[in-house]
Amino acid sequence: MLQAARFAFEEQGLAVPLGEIARRAGVGAGTVYRHFPSKEALFRATIVDRIELFTDTARDLAEVEDPGPVFFRFLSSVVRLAGRNKALCDALEEAGAGRFEPSPGVGQNFDEALEVLLRRAQEAGEVRPDVGIRDLRALLVGCLSMERAVPETGSGGTAPGRMTALMCDALRTERAVTELEAEPVKRNELPCEVCGAAIAAARTGRPARYCGGACRQKAHRVRERTRRT
Repeated sequence: MLQAARFAFEEQGLAVPLGEIARRAGVGAGTVYRHFPSKEALFRATIVDRIELFTDTARDLAEVEDPGPVFFRFLSSVVRLAGRNKALCDALEEAGAGRFEPSPGVGQNFDEALEVLLRRAQEAGEVRPDVGIRDLRALLVGCLSMERAVPETGSGGTAPGRMTALMCDALRTERAVTELEAEPVKRNELPCEVCGAAIAAARTGRPARYCGGACRQKAHRVRERTRRT
């Protein structure tokens, strides 16, 4: 029953009907209710171990010598792993809003372990000092939501991992930013010859070569310099 519930929640999150879980487990809804008084209780039972795993990992990383890079790798791994699991996404989002506690102490333990990594990265000068655990949880939940909206292949939308890179760069103290993977061009679009931004294909007439006047002027200046030399 728990295995069926885990798969169902991973796919659909809290929205999955209890009857669907019972059907997958091959039992009646009454059998599920005899073991778990509510769908929320069953949901808790399926995600507690996942959140505890994140907590244990964060605790293991608390004394590393390079706290900045480790902090960003941990954040990225949480987004990557939880993004594949709708149940974890829902649990982190509801817990962050104060509407859900997976189990007594589980959410608080995760926050405390995450805050240790955040504080050590700040002390190392790698993370902005004005960021708190509430800010970090809000960014984490928002990033999870955005990454889940990205197709796995990245075709026709933003490349997977792009939102995570943007989140991490927003937390850094230095001005240098991660070089992002270019967004794929849709079938009915052409890339600007200067900046690579997508240009909607013209229905009639000559296809546009640049996304706007700034890129057109930049291309013109390049051609002039080339001609003079």
